[in-house]
Amino acid sequence: MNTADLGLPVDVPSTALFTDQYELTMLQAALKAGTSERRSVFEVFTRRLPEGRRYGVVAGTGRVLDAVENFRFDADVINFLRERGIVDEPTLQWLSSYRFGGDIWGYPEGEVYFPGSPVLRVEGSFAECVLLETVILSILNHDSAIAAAASRMSSAAGERPLIEMGARRTHELAAVAASRAAYVGGFATTSDLAAGFRYDIPTVGTSAHAFTLLHDNERDAFQAQVDSLGPGTTLLVDTYDVTEAVRTAVEVAGPELGAVRIDSGDLLLVAHRVRKELDELGATKTKIVVTSDLDEYAIASLAAAPVDAYGVGTQLVTGSGHPTCSMVYKLVARAHSADPKAPLEPVAKKSLGAKSSLGGRKWAARRTDEHGVAEAEVVGTGPVPTALADRQLLVQLVKGGEVVAREPLDTVRDRHAAARAGLPLSATQLSRGEAVIPTEYI
Repeated sequence: MNTADLGLPVDVPSTALFTDQYELTMLQAALKAGTSERRSVFEVFTRRLPEGRRYGVVAGTGRVLDAVENFRFDADVINFLRERGIVDEPTLQWLSSYRFGGDIWGYPEGEVYFPGSPVLRVEGSFAECVLLETVILSILNHDSAIAAAASRMSSAAGERPLIEMGARRTHELAAVAASRAAYVGGFATTSDLAAGFRYDIPTVGTSAHAFTLLHDNERDAFQAQVDSLGPGTTLLVDTYDVTEAVRTAVEVAGPELGAVRIDSGDLLLVAHRVRKELDELGATKTKIVVTSDLDEYAIASLAAAPVDAYGVGTQLVTGSGHPTCSMVYKLVARAHSADPKAPLEPVAKKSLGAKSSLGGRKWAARRTDEHGVAEAEVVGTGPVPTALADRQLLVQLVKGGEVVAREPLDTVRDRHAAARAGLPLSATQLSRGEAVIPTEYI
């Protein structure tokens, strides 16, 4: 069953209007000038990592492929553009049959990236490629920011699982994308059922403070939850007095109580006290889950605490202070004419500031040392050196308009874990610093 059949706001019939108006006005002008069919190459990259970040995480690629497939100007969309006078009639006629027929190459989803890395390369006519700019950047900037925060958090958590629970802290559709990106970055589960339905991410959830407050006393609330969900449930123990709540929880559920959740207070101190009390009550296998506006720094500070899992919301879905990756989509090469055999010519923006770009269709490879640890991101426009031939990073995602590289989300998640493990150890340090490896241009 498709999600649209249930009326869930996680799929849309067309992604064509997830764009900026100037994409269409540029198209109109190019059609009139006769330059729209010139073969072109656009690349997605970022000039710098967010302050303090040592690496980026490519996330959202799978969603980009869906968006490209669904980029269609159906009758309703065409009528909207016509009524608003956005573009002229010849352009509307061209758009009505739009299908992306070019090629897309990119870093495989879950891979890490650095300043200048050609994360995505879109090739085709200028007309068909320029229309995709906004939706591609919208997806990659959001999802990669969330995945980078998730990666830092999962690194800080070590072997302890992380629960994504930020749906109530962001837009309802962004929440679904954030859950997916968090899973790529190393989170184990989500509380968002739409994300579970759309992407098959494992879901979890038990109760909130409201459930305890609904009942006449804490014991009645715990009893109701255990009667419904079984002793393996997770009981929230900080509504009133934590010590009394833990004792009551074990009395109600027995020593087989699954877990207790702490959502407030000095988590380090409270976790130690709760662990001691649980052990004294014989609930030695009962786990402790902590929540309460955690970020990677708070998670790292709890490394020595007897905590078994973390629930993260606000800081995750806002990129832990960096809600975008500042990726850009730039034309780097184009043909001099519409002749399909015309050679590509490098083009680049020149700027006195920090917004210049490097022209030419690029490849990328990651050079490693004798121990297999990454030591440089190498980006070039000419022949690939023999020593780097088997270290190239870009893979083909779309060929002749057809998606050729869709893959399971678990594969993406595993890829990220392997990519992060291949970086120098300093990559996972939370202290501020530059990119963990340099980008070299040849």
